[in-house]
Amino acid sequence: MSLRSRIAAPDEGGPAREDGHLVAVYRAKLLEEIDLAEMSSLAAAERRVRLERVLGHIISREGPVLSSAERSQLIRRVVDEALGLGVLEPLLADASITEIMVNGPDSIFVERAGRVEQLPLRFASNEQLMQTIERIVSTVNRRVDESNPMVDARLPTGERVNVIIPPLALTGPTLTIRRFPRAYTLPELIGLGSLDEQMLMLLAAFVRARFNLIVSGGTGSGKTTLLNALSGLIPSHERIITIEDSAELQLQQEHVIRLESRPPNVEGKGQITIRDLVRNSLRMRPDRIIVGEVRGGETLDMLQAMSTGHDGSLATVHANSAEDALMRLQTLGSMSEVQIPFEALKDQINSAVDVVVQLARHADGSRKVTEIALLVSHGREQFRIVPVTRFVPRPVGPDRVVHGHFEHLPLPRPIAEKLYVANEPLPPAFGIAEAIDVLNTRQAIG
Repeated sequence: MSLRSRIAAPDEGGPAREDGHLVAVYRAKLLEEIDLAEMSSLAAAERRVRLERVLGHIISREGPVLSSAERSQLIRRVVDEALGLGVLEPLLADASITEIMVNGPDSIFVERAGRVEQLPLRFASNEQLMQTIERIVSTVNRRVDESNPMVDARLPTGERVNVIIPPLALTGPTLTIRRFPRAYTLPELIGLGSLDEQMLMLLAAFVRARFNLIVSGGTGSGKTTLLNALSGLIPSHERIITIEDSAELQLQQEHVIRLESRPPNVEGKGQITIRDLVRNSLRMRPDRIIVGEVRGGETLDMLQAMSTGHDGSLATVHANSAEDALMRLQTLGSMSEVQIPFEALKDQINSAVDVVVQLARHADGSRKVTEIALLVSHGREQFRIVPVTRFVPRPVGPDRVVHGHFEHLPLPRPIAEKLYVANEPLPPAFGIAEAIDVLNTRQAIG
């Protein structure tokens, strides 16, 4: 695909299709002239250099006549098709892109800085998109076809990939590639406006005092980013076990065991679930367990671990508020094959969970901690939470940027005393409430 097809508008199909044909022609010529056995012995970088050199000779010998920019672009596109992912290669090389969404051969969207935009790129054909998808899933020993039309996997380079094809996807093969950003520290998140200095001090005290934390939020709200930052506060001498569907956490401590679930193979066998890993982790003498996301029966095992000697553990859950997070934990815990009364799950949650950190993604793409709430209920009583921090937004102005401030509220005395016993100072912005303020206590129906 030449330079002009890279910048063609989505409705300008002629040039894109023509240049896609040009790429296919020169890719075939390139394959005729190279020694595949020799190529397989070269490193990836050397392989690319060799192909670019051979293709340059072919174009000089056979044409077409191109400008320097068009020639360079054609060489890159042909080599990308031969070695990489074609149209997607420059997108994967762009560090500012956090998500690539392909909705059929003619529709490609990306997310940059929290905003989704459509690109003037397209695949030459439905077949070319399917070839790219098959190349991607083959790197993780998976296959995609009509009998197995959905694939969710992690690439060796760390990106998470989801594929769904017809007949399930009505608009054509759909590909979503999610790239995980580098690990941010809590001070960096302060610079981004996700939280403030006083909240950092409070969260640090909670983690060091071995409070059990649930990080809650919607899709793309920054749960994994915050969880990773919070994990950096765990003392380096502790044994940490991380459990995830797709390995995203990047802990810096020395004593970290990383576990990742495994989907079934093409015969439907060999699946290892998050629940299997949580159960196994309890036999590995962990000081803390970090579950990337609870979404099923493993929630009950995680709650039992939190309340039976594995204090200071962390997990994330999809929910839109602190109350929703607790209700979702109760619902997910009931999905276990263990027949535990729904009411009894309240006891498990009240015993296990200390803090809910709620995140939200705002209209301008920013991600902020909207609330830090403490669970103060006991036994089988209704969930009662006390907010100690909340984000108060101001009306959105002409710049469409979300502004506001963080409001800090007093901590219940039992929580302050627990921090005192752990030798953790109470941040000065909070203070201590003599009794749990009924006005600041919210109940969740459970």
